[in-house]
Amino acid sequence: MSDRSLNKQTLVVHDVHNEQYHGAVTMPIYQNSLFTFHSYDAFTTAMNDPLNHHLYSRGNNPTVNDLERRLALLEGGEQARCFASGMAAISAAVLSVIKSGDHIICIDQAYGPTKELIGSYLRKFDIEATFVDGSSMDNIQQAVRDNTSLIFLESPTTLHFQLQNLSACAELAKSIGAATIIDNTWATPCYQNPLSLGIDLVIHSLTKYVSGHSDGMGGVVIGSSERMKHLGMHEFLLHGGIMSPMTAASMIKGLRTLPLRMEKFQENGLIVAGWLEKHPLVAKVNHPGLSSHPQHHLALKQMSGSSSLFSFETNIPLLQMRCWAERLTFFRIGLSWGGYESLITVHPCQRESSSVVRIYVGLEDPYELIDDLAQAFECITEFEGVRR
Repeated sequence: MSDRSLNKQTLVVHDVHNEQYHGAVTMPIYQNSLFTFHSYDAFTTAMNDPLNHHLYSRGNNPTVNDLERRLALLEGGEQARCFASGMAAISAAVLSVIKSGDHIICIDQAYGPTKELIGSYLRKFDIEATFVDGSSMDNIQQAVRDNTSLIFLESPTTLHFQLQNLSACAELAKSIGAATIIDNTWATPCYQNPLSLGIDLVIHSLTKYVSGHSDGMGGVVIGSSERMKHLGMHEFLLHGGIMSPMTAASMIKGLRTLPLRMEKFQENGLIVAGWLEKHPLVAKVNHPGLSSHPQHHLALKQMSGSSSLFSFETNIPLLQMRCWAERLTFFRIGLSWGGYESLITVHPCQRESSSVVRIYVGLEDPYELIDDLAQAFECITEFEGVRR
């Protein structure tokens, strides 16, 4: 049976017995900067093909390579390259497909540093960008120019949780000779595989769900052997934003339980989102897994599940909602997501005297989380005059 035919849970857990590692049950950590050779001929061979030999850990390292192999299999790609952060992976992927004078179409709700890279930083290289509402294919099509070389996607986005039609985006890009890249961190490889829908390169911030314990940073780019060879020889080797072997070992441990944790995250997230949807002080819940989401049909078409990061909108002013967040016991105020702990951040809304709350539901009991949310709402209604 080939690895690609295995269930995803089996894929991340099972290792064959390997005498090379003396039967060690986990992959050893190769904490070394270089590799030596028994002959000069072997050294020359490695120097001429650094992507396929262990020469120097800025290129290949066995521990990091093992994580890359697992992630490529899980995502359905031919090759993967791991980086020191999600942003390092995003930068490498974008730079691997563009050149001076090109134009990029980017989703307007993409990750903030991604937008800064594409919309501001790349201007110094005469690269232009158009940011569009990706929930409509018409918006993306209308932004196409003769020099468009990349369509950058993030589906779902991670504040308002809008989706893009990935198959349609891939088809459009191929028709104009452009590449497609997606930040697939929210759904993970467990619940969305964009390569199978025609997307060229997939990125994950491994800092989030793959790590799973809020104790490591990393990113990965996954794609075809052809695209990954080009990225490997240039953006990967030359920029040097590599993942350390120690981090890779930690990520492998997180990956072992990713499918199991995602099942629980999905369950917990939907329980809490469903409760919030019925609360009188909540105007709207943005969660693609809910039937009320305007793109729920698209979510069912291109994803096999959902995660536990979502948002809700309320007519309560920003400052009051920040006080509400401070009254929570089990939700901590902080950036990022994907670990075991529940998190919350409060953002201004387009409408005055309104707020958007991004909520990450962790692995605590979801009904205790609901009780926590309820008591915080009761506090602001009782003591701050909020009308139901």
